[in-house]
Amino acid sequence: MARIIFCLILLVIAPISADGQKQAPSLVLKDLQGRTLRLSDYKGKVVLINFWATWCPPCLAEIPELIKWQREYRRSGLQIIGITYPPKQLSQVRRFIKKLKVNYAIVMGTRELRAQFDEGETLPLTVVIDRAGVIREIIQGILLPEEFAEKIKPLLQQDKPQTTSQKPAHPNRP
Repeated sequence: MARIIFCLILLVIAPISADGQKQAPSLVLKDLQGRTLRLSDYKGKVVLINFWATWCPPCLAEIPELIKWQREYRRSGLQIIGITYPPKQLSQVRRFIKKLKVNYAIVMGTRELRAQFDEGETLPLTVVIDRAGVIREIIQGILLPEEFAEKIKPLLQQDKPQTTSQKPAHPNRP
């Protein structure tokens, strides 16, 4: 019985890397259109998981910056995933996202999902995951531009994904 309990504990605890850093959990989520979103699909990218709510004034203040950063740093490997917490009605969230012209993935959250990163209730909450899938930071409150420059930009500059510029096979086709 003790072995079974020990095995269950090992399954629940997030893996810790050799240098003591916590690996991001293996998440499988559904976006607002019902498409499957796996955190593992973003390995090699710097991921910001942003917990927010439609009724949260600091969240609303932060979203325009997140939209701007997603647009500016997408090619450098940034991927933002917004998670509503606590979840509201899907139709309300869709209208909200459309109105703000959010350009990153949005999923409906749960208390259990949030608890995988933080037990508190502070919103917004941003989890910074590096290209190797390691949680680097958990930022409670608004992610300020100074924090983005200090904590996320350096991760975007490390181990940039290889890009090759290829000319189109036909000059008149993209």
